[in-house]
Amino acid sequence: YEFWSIIQIGIISCSITSIIIYIWRFKEYNRLSSLFQQTNGYTYINLEMVVYVDDVLTSLLGFCCFFGTIKFIKFIRFNKSLRIFVETLKYVTKELISFSFMFSIVFMAFLSLFYLLFTSSIQSCSSLLSTAQMLFEITLMSFDATDFTGADPFLGPFCFSIFIIIVVFICLSMFISILNDGFHHAEQNSIEDQQILSYMLKKFLNWTHLRRPNVEEIYEIQDSRMRSHYVDPIENFPNIIDQFLEAIDRIYVDQKKELLKLKRAGV
Repeated sequence: YEFWSIIQIGIISCSITSIIIYIWRFKEYNRLSSLFQQTNGYTYINLEMVVYVDDVLTSLLGFCCFFGTIKFIKFIRFNKSLRIFVETLKYVTKELISFSFMFSIVFMAFLSLFYLLFTSSIQSCSSLLSTAQMLFEITLMSFDATDFTGADPFLGPFCFSIFIIIVVFICLSMFISILNDGFHHAEQNSIEDQQILSYMLKKFLNWTHLRRPNVEEIYEIQDSRMRSHYVDPIENFPNIIDQFLEAIDRIYVDQKKELLKLKRAGV
């Protein structure tokens, strides 16, 4: 619930801020338009602030769409696959954080290695950003190994092979194992929400008369109505016993009070 509260706060704050900025932008546009008409365009108009505010408004609308799309997951949480996906992420959150920390250290080490070794010989390693992009492409098995061979006959293939073994084979295997473990745990502990969804859908269709109940459902409805009117004496027996004990207790208390009054009166 805390996560959805944060999403809700994000939607509300971005929406209110967007409305305020939109109103200000609308008034500013009207002011600039009237100023342009009055001067026939012969005056200097600074649009830097307006453009900046317009970019901020676009960013806020983007965040609103993002939070709204995330919030949509809450409304379709009865879907079994989505439920397992969310439960898997909840179960492996700590493991993923630890893995991300370890993977970032390994990736930064290879980033420094490739950048310092091949910055002058490979165009993809000319900057840290382009080197990181190249390493991510290698992780996704999208690469051209001839660039490393041409840069250095020994260090190129050696560093490339070490990166493939450590990052692609070992790190990605660990990542898949973590997700696989979480998936099996979520699948074993999953709640059958499909029954809830089908029950809600059936009730909605019956309420809107888009679906006619079958014979078994009609008998079930009639049986439930009869059970609601029928009262089993055994079910009311505990209540009767409670009332009987309360009556005895009241009689006992009243007798005690009468005896106390008689003693005080000296009778």
